Amino acid sequence: MQKLRVGDWILTHNLETMLGNNVEYHYRSSTGEALVVDGGFLVSGVNQQAQVVWAERTFSALSGQATAALTTMSEPSYLHLGGIRNVEVFRRHLQDLQIAIPCDVELIAGEASPLAQPVRSDAIHFGNRFAIQPMEGWDGTAYGRPTELTFRRWRRFGASGAKLIWGGEAVAVSHDGRANPNQLAINKHARIDLYKLREALVAEHQRSIGSVANLMVGLQLTHSGRYSHPNFKDRLEPRILYRHPILDKRLGIPDDYPLLSDGEIRKIVENFHTAAQVAYDSGFDFVDIKHCHGYLGHEFLSAHTRAGDYGGSFENRTRFLREVVAGVRAAAPSLIIGVRLSAFDTIPFKPDSPRSASGKPGPGVPEAFRALLPYRWGFGVDVANPVQADLTEPVQFLSLLGELGIQIVNLSAGSPYYNPHLQRPALYPPSDGYQPPEEPLLRVAQQMQMTHTLKQKFPHLITVGSAYTYLQDFLPYVAQAAVREGWVDCVGLGRMALAYPTLPIDVIRGQPMQRKRVCRTFSDCTTAPRAGLPSGCYPLDEH
Repeated sequence: MQKLRVGDWILTHNLETMLGNNVEYHYRSSTGEALVVDGGFLVSGVNQQAQVVWAERTFSALSGQATAALTTMSEPSYLHLGGIRNVEVFRRHLQDLQIAIPCDVELIAGEASPLAQPVRSDAIHFGNRFAIQPMEGWDGTAYGRPTELTFRRWRRFGASGAKLIWGGEAVAVSHDGRANPNQLAINKHARIDLYKLREALVAEHQRSIGSVANLMVGLQLTHSGRYSHPNFKDRLEPRILYRHPILDKRLGIPDDYPLLSDGEIRKIVENFHTAAQVAYDSGFDFVDIKHCHGYLGHEFLSAHTRAGDYGGSFENRTRFLREVVAGVRAAAPSLIIGVRLSAFDTIPFKPDSPRSASGKPGPGVPEAFRALLPYRWGFGVDVANPVQADLTEPVQFLSLLGELGIQIVNLSAGSPYYNPHLQRPALYPPSDGYQPPEEPLLRVAQQMQMTHTLKQKFPHLITVGSAYTYLQDFLPYVAQAAVREGWVDCVGLGRMALAYPTLPIDVIRGQPMQRKRVCRTFSDCTTAPRAGLPSGCYPLDEH
């Protein structure tokens, strides 16, 4: 029998088959269905999907009749981690939720800390186990140049103490590939602009930390593809590789909208080559060829239905990466290449309309997919049940990175556009999102466990992990244990770096956590830019 726990998604038509004689009764109504099974699970679902939403043995059958009090059920609530003041209580909370992630009881400060240990592998050297994640900026000019707000963010990243700066920024390789009209882009001013940004970061690192030794700074190169908004925040100008049966409708993309031609793709590949040369000339140690979060590089990996050189087979769907890498190596042979990858995904989620009220979106539920099986529009997705991950192709992809001589990878999952609960677990949704469909710690654990699995398969690949911000005050305890136990080489900080940029150096030096600066996942760093406001942490950054 398949073991179920809170947060698991399954197909309702398989419930009785999977649970067998453990089913006490099967309840159906016009809005969904539920099962009470041995062990106390109440499973509720609509549109042919179901989720475990209750985990106490509260209900029982009445003479085999579906007349028990199942017609009303309160929405699940999740513990605010900010209310926990003791790591032992947090560890018990993980145990109660049956979440298996490492968490140390005490932090080790100074040079003995696992988080203070350097990473060395061939040409890659950086001085500790913290990384600043690349984030899409919304504070550049309309032409794609940095403003003082951009410089301020980079200086704060430099002051963090993290010795791996993974991109500082997601920089579009061309104007039409920008995700928003204030994102930085490669243009005639980019060499000097990016040089100045990097210099500002390095100078602040020297001032705050005392040494720039073993500091490694990269630049994430991106094309936003389906999510391009280069000119106006409210006008999508998508560049798509294939028809998506859910996202096209959601984004208002008509059936006759043109796909990128193979020739246009080759021009984008050339833009990546040019952008990498600019990064090299500006002094960056490495570039990231972005393959995550629904943007163009990620969409190539799911282009199963595309014809031509860039779709269909795994070889064709990775041709873009191979061609970009070949051109970068030709243009700047000493420039290190990394990849940030959404290593697994799900079908898009949406707010559950019947459970939305008073302007508050309901919990996320997956789009109906029975008619779309086998599901052919994802990467790292189980084609028979696309709310579940399948790491078969991600393993192939990491093997390909090894063949290409790429030694460093940054692992993430999903997309902020269609399954944000998977990509960046949060208690509070962004304005265009939905309430958590499950305990957010479950998705933290899923990302950590995925990273651990892939690290075990590829021990020589330097691996950066994601989704740690939701751990809040207990991030250092989990990060230290994850590094110490070999789950990951380096812990990436995104949202936390906007709210509390000096967390890495505070932890390494043994300073107390500044609790008033800890990110509480209010999601305003997403909501505000979507409304056209600059990047940053609105609740906690007074600036």
